[in-house]
Order: sequence, then structure tokens, then C-alpha cells
Amino acid sequence: MSTVVELTPDIEQRLEALAARTGRSKREQLQDIIAQGVEDMEDYYLSAEVLKRVQQGQERVYSAEAVRRELGLEG
Repeated sequence: MSTVVELTPDIEQRLEALAARTGRSKREQLQDIIAQGVEDMEDYYLSAEVLKRVQQGQERVYSAEAVRRELGLEG
């Protein structure tokens, strides 16, 4: 799939410098940057959904002490 993205001159220069420093193409750099950004956004929205369920009392929350006790880590 091909998508066109217009970059600011500053971002374009930084991307070119990154590509030159790493020996990887701008295309490769962009693919990695986008993949990481998508993963970060997925994590953000998943955690926001869990937080909402916690706040609504729909998700159980355990204290660190309870988890240690359950796992037999109490010293």
C-alpha cells in the first residue's frame, strides 16, 4: 500500500540526517517510525479502555501486597 505524507522541511532534514547516520533509507526509517507509533497508539487506547473499566468498577484491581501474598513472595 502506498500513502503520501507531506513532511515539514525540519522533519525532512532530520529524517535525511537519521538515514545518513544509520545507513538505512528514509523509507526504512519511516516504516519503523510508523510501526512504533501505531504500536504506541494501540497501547495508549487499550490502557485508556482498561482505566475506564477500572473507574467504572468493571475491572478488578489488586494491591502489590495481595499479588505478593498470592504468589507466595511474602518474606
